[in-house]
Amino acid sequence: MNEIVVISGKGGTGKTSLVASFAALSEDCIVADCDVDAADLHLILDPVPTKQTDFSGGNRAAVDPAACTACGVCKEYCQFDAITMDGPANDAVEKTARIDPTACEGCGVCNWFCIGGAVKFAPAINGKWFVSQTRFGPLVHAKLGIAEGNSGKLVHILRTEARALAEAGRVETILIDGSPGIGCPVIASITGANLVLIVTEPTQSGMHDFKRVAELAKHFKIPAMVCVNKWDLNAVITDRIELFAQNHGIEVAPRVRYDRAITDAQIAQQTVIEYQEASCAGEIREVWEKIQATIASPIKDN
Repeated sequence: MNEIVVISGKGGTGKTSLVASFAALSEDCIVADCDVDAADLHLILDPVPTKQTDFSGGNRAAVDPAACTACGVCKEYCQFDAITMDGPANDAVEKTARIDPTACEGCGVCNWFCIGGAVKFAPAINGKWFVSQTRFGPLVHAKLGIAEGNSGKLVHILRTEARALAEAGRVETILIDGSPGIGCPVIASITGANLVLIVTEPTQSGMHDFKRVAELAKHFKIPAMVCVNKWDLNAVITDRIELFAQNHGIEVAPRVRYDRAITDAQIAQQTVIEYQEASCAGEIREVWEKIQATIASPIKDN
């Protein structure tokens, strides 16, 4: 089983568009959208959910107004300013403690120090994850709630489910749309993968962030490949990115030009592979062929 993860140092490089196109080109694969903080692969693949499960990334505190004595100890110890003393009255006090669920980080200090046992600390529902069917096969994806955390844990769940589906269906390829950046969800996306494809763009910020995510892949000893998307917007920086990659043991994939057809395809809820045959669609095919060849003959750790 081969896990191919597509990541980027920053958002907006075209990572998701390439993943959707790879799904269209693959004869048999499981797709996982692990960009859980801003999932959008479903906008192209039009999934039909077959399984839905609540996701709990941790606990969250809540006050039982009837049991609160308004002692204020919970507010004193809260390091996140999540507690105010303006909750509803009870038989003993006019105002009780109230916890802002958005500000609460689930540390549990208020529950620990509440003498009267008024603070409840129960599992929080932070979002949902799904197994869906698409025209290209199964998609594992999620919807994380607004301002919710523990996205790394959710990514782990999605990858575990994708692997289970691949084993059950004897599918050899798992395509993962990872998060941009170098944070926790990215680390959870790439750990143990066979190959990461870093999608970048030919700008100064694109090159800077590409170097950071390349260093992350190197740290975890994951073989890496880079693809410069929209390369023709700045051929000079494209050359610099590819030279840096070559000097640091990172495989260079074929370039993909800027093409308005990608946007037009998204509006039509299609991949660019389905939308047209030539232009950037042909170049994306070449990138996929390069990935397939690399998986067949693994490159050395960068």
